[in-house]
Amino acid sequence: MSKHFFITGLLVLLISIAHAQQNTIPRSSKELRDSVYKKYVKNGAYRYSYFSHEWQNYLDSAIAITPDNASLWELKSMPYDKSRKYEVGQKYLDKAVELDPHEYLGLRAFQKCIFYKKYREALVDYEEAIKLRGNYTMMEHPYSFYQAICHLGLNEFDSALVYFDKTIETEQKAGGEPLIHFMDFFYKGITLMEKENYPEAILYFDKTLTRYEKFSEAQYYKSICLRKSGQTGAADKLLDEASDNFEMGYSFTEDNAVYEKYPYQLSGYMVKHHGKHM
Repeated sequence: MSKHFFITGLLVLLISIAHAQQNTIPRSSKELRDSVYKKYVKNGAYRYSYFSHEWQNYLDSAIAITPDNASLWELKSMPYDKSRKYEVGQKYLDKAVELDPHEYLGLRAFQKCIFYKKYREALVDYEEAIKLRGNYTMMEHPYSFYQAICHLGLNEFDSALVYFDKTIETEQKAGGEPLIHFMDFFYKGITLMEKENYPEAILYFDKTLTRYEKFSEAQYYKSICLRKSGQTGAADKLLDEASDNFEMGYSFTEDNAVYEKYPYQLSGYMVKHHGKHM
């Protein structure tokens, strides 16, 4: 063997060893992660609004020490999403998913569904999240609920009905009729309304209103179905009730609705100017 080939072979071996060592660098210890979290998040960032510069500064300090802690990247992303700076927020959430898909893939799917309105991308994420955690419940609803919302947002109404039915079945199996969330009934009513099946849509809005009797959106869309069914007087009366209840704040109860409108969530303009013309 020539000296040239020997040296080349030795270099290849050394490079391989270096790469192997690089790939086996241990993640930061649990003790270090806990210590950093306590110092920079619990006793640092949490003392301020998550919309503040201090929140981001403390998280940047924590990430500099333990960059492999996915929860820090998610906490960094959250204020940007809630400020509707979605492109900024998503890049940090993507990092959290890269580090811990089991914990954060479903959350990114939720953000894509409700905040970013990237329904196709959300559906891809939900398929992968279900492989990891099954039909897991997040923000009060199983993944199948948000899959249905995505299909509804894409005007894929038949697919939306399949996933709303799956959601209702999942919740009913878990705890019977009382465990079925009223929003399942509401959105199934919306989907049936979009399919112009007004009588059945009314039945599901009635189920919704049995649970939440002053829910202005359910009243509003039921009034549209009544009008389409030729019941103009009943529609006008219910629309007036919906307008009053909307003004009093009887709207969506989803926690994140204060930051981002959900599909079919009303605005004052819609209530005042569109109800009688739908």
